[in-house]
Amino acid sequence: MEQTGFTIAELEVEEAELLRARQALGGHFGWNVANIWASNTALALNAGSFNSIAAASANQYISVFQG
Repeated sequence: MEQTGFTIAELEVEEAELLRARQALGGHFGWNVANIWASNTALALNAGSFNSIAAASANQYISVFQG
């Protein structure tokens, strides 16, 4: 059987380091401004009769404009 987790002893010997700041992501004075537009649409159809077929569709669209 393959091991899928860690023991406490294995976790205690792990080390981590802080990543340096990503200054390129911020604009003037650390501000980061973006225009975001999102749209969710859904459509469902069921004729409501015996042996009818139900169909559904859902879509999501997100745009991010950053300047």
